[in-house]
Amino acid sequence: MRLIASQTEPGWAAHALAHLDEVLVDHAHLERKAAGTALRLLFQYPDRLALQAPLAALAREELAHFEEVLAHLARRGVAFGRQQPSQYAGRLRAAARSRDPERLVDTLLFCALIESRSCERLGLLAEALASLDADLARFYAGLERAEARHQNVYVELAETVAARDDVRARLAELAKHEADVVASLPRAPRLHS
Repeated sequence: MRLIASQTEPGWAAHALAHLDEVLVDHAHLERKAAGTALRLLFQYPDRLALQAPLAALAREELAHFEEVLAHLARRGVAFGRQQPSQYAGRLRAAARSRDPERLVDTLLFCALIESRSCERLGLLAEALASLDADLARFYAGLERAEARHQNVYVELAETVAARDDVRARLAELAKHEADVVASLPRAPRLHS
């Protein structure tokens, strides 16, 4: 089950395929950032023992995905380099509460929503690539499953910080916010634009 409150517009996959190399570079950056976020949370909240092992596992898996995307870029002869940051994550974080533990809950739920949007879009890419590049399609289908698992881990981690009902209510609010953010972004060859 995806956590997001809106579906991606119908033409997104065709646009992504038309700019696949750029999408792959963006995807590599996203995997690297996801690993960094998990590590940052590990260091920021060392007293929250329930977060430590799951976040360490997420960081390792995200780094492995980063390496896999780099390998796909290399096979395609595409260089990985700097990229102008997307507005997606920053606009999401604008809705964060300012004090802990609420800020931590929001951060974990933002991570869950980002993983959920990635899950949806990687599934769309896998489907669109099926007849064009079977290897890349299989890769994205596998990542779709991983992102679905990650979204659930982040929600479960939020539930170690706050009551389940409070987490679910806040998740519904933030999912609406995420849908508004996605709708407001210009179309770009990115996974989250």
